[in-house]
Amino acid sequence: MNKGKKLYEGKAKIIYETKEKGLVIQHFKDDATAFNNLKKANVEGKGVLNNRISEHILQNLNQIGIKTHFIKRLNMREQLIKLVEIVPIEVIIRNIATGSLTKRLGIADGTILEKPLLEFSYKNDELGDPLIAKEHILAFNWATTEELKTIEEMTFRINDFMSGMFRGVGIKLVDFKLEFGRIWENEKKQIILADEISPDTCRLWDVKSERKLDKDRFRKDLGNLIQAYKEVASRLGILYEESNIREVNFKKPKAVKLKKNK
Repeated sequence: MNKGKKLYEGKAKIIYETKEKGLVIQHFKDDATAFNNLKKANVEGKGVLNNRISEHILQNLNQIGIKTHFIKRLNMREQLIKLVEIVPIEVIIRNIATGSLTKRLGIADGTILEKPLLEFSYKNDELGDPLIAKEHILAFNWATTEELKTIEEMTFRINDFMSGMFRGVGIKLVDFKLEFGRIWENEKKQIILADEISPDTCRLWDVKSERKLDKDRFRKDLGNLIQAYKEVASRLGILYEESNIREVNFKKPKAVKLKKNK
């Protein structure tokens, strides 16, 4: 499918128009950012891995009845997705206390929460994506009461599914963020899941060692970011596709010298 003009470029993705109404192409970049874009780097192959991991998760969510913007993966770096009107809030769901939560409330890092904790932030880079309450969302008409109820229900369902999926491959789903959008279907405006789900948007720890397998490796200068993302993909059983290997493997294969028969 041919790309049209660029519609939007964010920190990790670019959106292009297509000739088909209501459909756009999402391109995954190799850029890594943290702390509201104050820390930046280009990490070769990250976009390829995020594209494949996000495809795998969104396909599974579609199969269990959670509507998403995902239609299909086009190539190593691009997906065909539905064009949505983004709800300007980020939804954060936490299963284990870490990151900003521990700093704000003085909770010990790694504390397992009795039940998943839902938080909202206003999607605005200039303001640093500030935390907000439900009352803010309703007061400023960022979402209706019905939309907010749908978002909350979908988020808890997604968390249940993903927690089990990752637990099955020896990974703890610590926390993650989601974004939602509006779309017209069957003459009715509906809320669907939008944006990627990948190690860029989730905190993932190894079950036994609690080794970080997500973007915290970049945030905290732990190194081996690509190796961690590749491990997540490998555990999910999706790494060794020919379409991915070409761009994700960084070591060139050594030439094999054949002995001549005497």
